[in-house]
Amino acid sequence: MKVNILAVGDVCGKSGIEFLRKHLPSIKKLKSIDFTVVNGENANVVGITPAQAEDIFASGADVITLGNHTWTRYELKEYLDEHGNILRPANFALCCPGKGHDVYSTSFGSIAVINLMGRYALDSNTDNPFYVADEILSSLDARLVVVDMHAEATSEKAALGYYLDGRVSAVWGTHTHVQTSDCGVLPKGTGFITDLGMTGPAVSVLGIAPEQSIGKFLGQPPRRYEAAPGPAKMECAVFTLDTETGKCIAAEALRIL
Repeated sequence: MKVNILAVGDVCGKSGIEFLRKHLPSIKKLKSIDFTVVNGENANVVGITPAQAEDIFASGADVITLGNHTWTRYELKEYLDEHGNILRPANFALCCPGKGHDVYSTSFGSIAVINLMGRYALDSNTDNPFYVADEILSSLDARLVVVDMHAEATSEKAALGYYLDGRVSAVWGTHTHVQTSDCGVLPKGTGFITDLGMTGPAVSVLGIAPEQSIGKFLGQPPRRYEAAPGPAKMECAVFTLDTETGKCIAAEALRIL
């Protein structure tokens, strides 16, 4: 049996949530999507609130993954403990609220989702994501396993993809908000893309108003990030998996404007 897994790049700001709500149902229908994972890391531009998470679920997400801005909104802490379909990076300390992976029951069987975060340039006190992935996989009882690697360095994301090649069904990168051109299937059968891209303002610098980003590089005093106005886009990828083998048999990157 073949199933289609949709992975949606970082939702950024109000326009990203609105665009997701408007277009996700039709994309799921067009591509015969069986399961959807959305990175909600930047729904509040920086972080995500429980209300914004509910909006993303209402749009059609089965699971929300997060990243380095998980703790920006303190009200999210209880929500993480109460809702098993929103994940924070698994390599955060064990004392942190929520969980970093879970197995979900679906009409096509069980699928595991793992959320990891890179360590290069993110200035976060996290465990090694490679070793954490090994530990999680040693205890999982699911043939289909997908991984969101939220990381700054393309090299760290690609290295994890090859490290897990043949052991998981798909690995995709998030965080850098620019869709990469390498969506495909690795030699041992794992679907991979270095970065899904972003769901949010199309005319922006990674979702942020261009003048604010320019000001930062000119040395202006820092201020809270503001999402850019104007039209939005949605960047994502579809991974077609074989439920018998757990392998990825096709991968396609998409951009909806």
